[in-house]
Amino acid sequence: MIFLGYLMKRIGLLNKADGSMLSVIIVNITLPATVIVSLANVVVSETLFFLLIMGIILNVLVILIGSQVSKKRSVLEQKFQMYTMSGYNIGNFSLPFIQGFYPLAVPFLLMFDIGNSVMLTGGSTLLIDKMVGSKEETTLKKISLSLLKSAPFTAYLIMLLLRIGQVRLPVELLGILDMMAKANGFLSMFMIGLYFELRLPKKALHLVKEVLFWRYLCGAVLALLFAFVVPLSPLLRIVLVVLCLAPMPTFSVINSVKAGMPEETVGFTSSASILISLVLMTIVMMLMG
Repeated sequence: MIFLGYLMKRIGLLNKADGSMLSVIIVNITLPATVIVSLANVVVSETLFFLLIMGIILNVLVILIGSQVSKKRSVLEQKFQMYTMSGYNIGNFSLPFIQGFYPLAVPFLLMFDIGNSVMLTGGSTLLIDKMVGSKEETTLKKISLSLLKSAPFTAYLIMLLLRIGQVRLPVELLGILDMMAKANGFLSMFMIGLYFELRLPKKALHLVKEVLFWRYLCGAVLALLFAFVVPLSPLLRIVLVVLCLAPMPTFSVINSVKAGMPEETVGFTSSASILISLVLMTIVMMLMG
């Protein structure tokens, strides 16, 4: 599906602007529908809250590591290192990737993404600005407003509150939402293909290699810990191992560009991250499945 999207762009039938349109549909319609349908019958447990907390902890951990390995570089490159190392692309990549193989794992993914979203929509920026001594101010109020403007996060919050109160949604409504949710996997992968970019200025190649090396080194170490050291149920183990190897999310791309990194460099890094994660996650699924 990723290749199909890329092919449509290469032959001129579609372009990046079409990807932007698909992004709006995914973020505001199909992804929230997937969240609602997937969490509609979930029993809220300690495991789910554990995943929510892990979504925050893993982001904080890799940001701290990123600050140490990049401290001899410029402030801009330090920010790029930390943004590239942190965050997990769940809604547009990991979710459609896993739901076809392990549909029962979807609630685990979504709960992890709640914590992940808290960091992506402002938590990471707040921490990174503190680490590099930036004068830009990211407040908790800004983070809260950003979260509430996010349709997927609002869906997460509503469904979490409903399930804590053991409130069920009407079957008729879930039937309609299920039709929308089924389109999420295809649209997400197709959109990634439209955004895929393989051109990079040579002067940025070393930096890109370094930031991706550290992202996947940290991811591999964490994946090995979850696979062989931390006592977990089989399904939860698979979810966390796969998530550790997920590609960098869209918010990391946006924040890196806002910080001042050239779009070509960030775009290539994101595309390379998708390719690497696709290979690694496929291998993990084959070995652990």
